[in-house]
Amino acid sequence: MNIVLVGPPGCGKGTQAKMLSEKLGIPHISTGDILRNAIAQNTALGKQVALYMEKGGLVPDDIVSAIVAERLSHDDASGGFILDGFPRTLEQAKSLESALLKKTHGKLDKVFYFDLADEAVIRRLSGRRSCKKCGRVFHITFSPPRRPDMCDNCGQPLYHRSDDEPDTIKQRLEIYKKQTVSLINYYKNQNVLATIPADRKIQDILEDVLSHTGNL
Repeated sequence: MNIVLVGPPGCGKGTQAKMLSEKLGIPHISTGDILRNAIAQNTALGKQVALYMEKGGLVPDDIVSAIVAERLSHDDASGGFILDGFPRTLEQAKSLESALLKKTHGKLDKVFYFDLADEAVIRRLSGRRSCKKCGRVFHITFSPPRRPDMCDNCGQPLYHRSDDEPDTIKQRLEIYKKQTVSLINYYKNQNVLATIPADRKIQDILEDVLSHTGNL
């Protein structure tokens, strides 16, 4: 099954994607994780995308599309995938459809749109704390570390990512509204879109999503 998760930053796409991956036995492919890992390792790609991410902007379509194309060529994605963070623009959606799916994976089976109000997005993202070493993410309210500002997994200090600052979050939301909301109508017209209210308990959201895949 080929699945795409769409929604504003902080809507819970990553959390749901990980659980769906376990339930359905297909890989969770997060472009955000790939890009952040490149930044942490200070690769050439990481240096290139850091400037965009620190300002809350989107990485150019051609860079992200190339990353996704390479990842979908791996053997573990031959039976399906869960894309988290791609596509974000209409141009990326068309690239996925024409350049990726037609060549290797057929078509999209379902696109889940996680609907979340701006106020909830800001509340969720501004409370996140991340570990630079292992990449684990905590939340000061919803999932705090056992020791304040220290990673439960590796014991390293946590930090507040620059793209999780309130002003940057607002910029990210503006970009999202201008460039990503058009995806909703695009996939709705293709009859693959399912809207999921995202301001609920994690398990309730998962059950809602699974009901659309026939795997509840």
